[in-house]
Amino acid sequence: MEQEKRAGRGRDAVPRKRKRLKYIAVLPSTVTLLNAFCGFMAIVYASRGLEIFLQVSPLRRANISFLTMSGYMILFAMIADMLDGQVARWSGAASDFGGQLDSLSDCISFGVAPAFLMLKVMEAHLGTETFIDKLRFAASIKKVFPGWGAWVVHMAGRWFLFAAIVYVLCAVIRLARFNVENDTDNAAHNSFAGLPSPAAAGVVVSLVIFRENFLPRIAGRLPVFCSALMAVSTWLLPFAALGGGILMVTRIRYVHAANRLLAGKKTFATFVVLLFAGLFAVWNIQIALVLGFWGFALSGLVHYLIDRIRNRKQPEEKGFA
Repeated sequence: MEQEKRAGRGRDAVPRKRKRLKYIAVLPSTVTLLNAFCGFMAIVYASRGLEIFLQVSPLRRANISFLTMSGYMILFAMIADMLDGQVARWSGAASDFGGQLDSLSDCISFGVAPAFLMLKVMEAHLGTETFIDKLRFAASIKKVFPGWGAWVVHMAGRWFLFAAIVYVLCAVIRLARFNVENDTDNAAHNSFAGLPSPAAAGVVVSLVIFRENFLPRIAGRLPVFCSALMAVSTWLLPFAALGGGILMVTRIRYVHAANRLLAGKKTFATFVVLLFAGLFAVWNIQIALVLGFWGFALSGLVHYLIDRIRNRKQPEEKGFA
């Protein structure tokens, strides 16, 4: 009897043989790793702050800063993220390994990098009390509360950090949920539950590029207008990160823009709209990025609110009838 128990314990104690990965698809995996590389370089560039990355003009306002280049690196990561899935499907090499690798790369490029970039932008422009001194009522308030400027900067810094943390955590949750619910069937990729992480990153990054790369170029011609837009876009960044993070973990439906607009045959009117949209992006990529990403993020929210209003009205109409 005792021997049987020991034998039973021995059988239970034998570790199960784990499944080892023997083969991977080289080309899709390489494209996915390019996504992670761009995300990491975006973090490296953002850490350099307002230093000049590329001097294209003697005028400083026309130069490209490391903050701007960090935003563009996240956009390059989006292109790699869009291509790796298509390459895997075209080559018939879609696998669980590719899906896991893609999510880990997305966590770097569209989770950590945009949040860190937002923090560095806020630190570069609002990290000191200089912006407090520009307020008209600052002088009178400082007479009554001498240390109020440092207190405001401290509280603002805590708010920026809170928004960044919420964004990163929501991105991680969003990607983990996608891994669990993901289906390799193409029909399952026509829409998403919650804002996709690349689009959420685009909401933040497009605002950074608009503020750092476009507004300084026209500041000499429209100083008052650009100064107001710079202030609005700067203070809007943490709210954009917070809103994008929350939208990622909701169940609001978002269409797969690439599959909806580019896959299959489309009407002539759709072709004309896409053509003019492409020409507009070539004419001014910074404004096109803001309109595209913000419009996409708000579209799902607007459709969700409209559906809720319609569903609430239908029972009332039936009851009245």
